[in-house]
Amino acid sequence: MTIRLGIVMDPIEDIHFKKDSSLAMLLAAQNRGWEIEYMELPDLYLDGGKAMAHTRSLTVRSDPDDWYSFGASQDMALGDLDVILMRKDPPVDREFLIATYILESAEQQGALVVNPAATLRDCNEKLFAAQFEDLTPPLLVSRSSKRFREFYARHGDIIMKPVDGMGGHSIFRVKENDFNLGVIIETLTNYGAHQAMAQKFMT
Repeated sequence: MTIRLGIVMDPIEDIHFKKDSSLAMLLAAQNRGWEIEYMELPDLYLDGGKAMAHTRSLTVRSDPDDWYSFGASQDMALGDLDVILMRKDPPVDREFLIATYILESAEQQGALVVNPAATLRDCNEKLFAAQFEDLTPPLLVSRSSKRFREFYARHGDIIMKPVDGMGGHSIFRVKENDFNLGVIIETLTNYGAHQAMAQKFMT
């Protein structure tokens, strides 16, 4: 029996061909004869209690100039898929969280969702590491300028970044006697409105 694979991801036309792991997974699945159904977040919906999506059949190729093409589109019950890969990149915002609830319904209706929807909500990829304090550099998650300045004074050379970012965006190294600390804190916390993260820089 042919395995039907669904994937929820960012627009496939915008991926980095050489380093995108989702594309590598899709190529491997296709090489095994699996059928692929493509979705983006806006395609997911609930109809009553049933998890649904507007999907497009997808063919992928190992060609940096032409790596995908779409076939027929349809509205289908997500529970009819064998496996659904949730590969949408952060931020973990309102739309992302709603998608996890729809995917949780798909799990209850028979699909294997990878990673499970509840773990995507519960295990923030940056905050989860704080549970392993003996294995990670000193870190601070806060929205307080005062606390970040105290952390910087203790460690002298730190990395600051958003809690929900990805792909190296908005990551700052603040070295000793760096006069940009204040504006970096303001930018990342939106003047104290959002949590941000600082870590001691490890050499």
